Amino acid sequence: MANHKNGNGMGTNRREVLGLVGGAALAAATPAWAQGSPVVEWNAHMFSSDTRRFPFHSKATYKPDAATFPADPLAVYQKHLKEFGIDKAVVVQPEPYGDDHRLVLDCLRRAPASQLKATSLFYPKDPQAPKKLAALVKKEPRIVATRIHAHRGKEMYIDSFAAPYVRALWKQAADLGVIMELHIGPNYARQAAAAIRAFPGCKVLIDHMAEPKLGNPYEFAEVLELAKLPNVYMKLSGVDYIATDKPYFQSVLPFTSRLIKEYGPDRMVWGGGSPRIVDIHMKGYSPADIAKVKGGNLQKLLNW
Repeated sequence: MANHKNGNGMGTNRREVLGLVGGAALAAATPAWAQGSPVVEWNAHMFSSDTRRFPFHSKATYKPDAATFPADPLAVYQKHLKEFGIDKAVVVQPEPYGDDHRLVLDCLRRAPASQLKATSLFYPKDPQAPKKLAALVKKEPRIVATRIHAHRGKEMYIDSFAAPYVRALWKQAADLGVIMELHIGPNYARQAAAAIRAFPGCKVLIDHMAEPKLGNPYEFAEVLELAKLPNVYMKLSGVDYIATDKPYFQSVLPFTSRLIKEYGPDRMVWGGGSPRIVDIHMKGYSPADIAKVKGGNLQKLLNW
């Protein structure tokens, strides 16, 4: 199934995929055309019930129940996009498929280039990972990013951001013009900063607000420090990891407001649930700045 989970696109259980939430009440407050830029989501995972065509990877960090997914996750997701007034989307390669990108490539083949792009996932410790990334991007130029996981509970992907194999994959991403998507926790922010500085020409996207619940205040201060690096973008997503008052999670406005202030409207992006989340968490910002976070920044970043 297309994995959106609950109101902000994540979920109370990271390994379960919930049904799509619907209803015009959750649609974006202002149409994309009125803002002059598209609404672009970067968040959803594609999962299929067809495990013969799209099997889970032998190295998968978790394996969900495929019986809960639709046979055609793309069709389900496209319905979601239409319902919520989302013009374009970057779908994220799910961990259960590892570096087997057959499902996401199938979705890209069947979706218009104007609507869908995707990310990639490789095992950084695999010596062939940089070459595999280059081959994938050559095969499908709509692969625009590669993702590294490093937070408490996900220490198996890398030993350190200083590891030569991490730097090799990062250099390949930089050479290809591919975004480095970091699903990090606060405890990895300082060492990630050193890698980011080593490749100043490579754009970096921090996923899910750097998982604030998986760190302490002193560690999260290092996440705020990353905002000083001009090539780093922050994603307003995963809010339901730290709040339960869905669909808009107003209880954490003091936190998200501070994060948005640090990174600024030019380097914030959004993903998950309704675009209305951006309106609520950016109250007081101009319509133009809100439109940037809803999709304008990603449109510019991806030349889309």
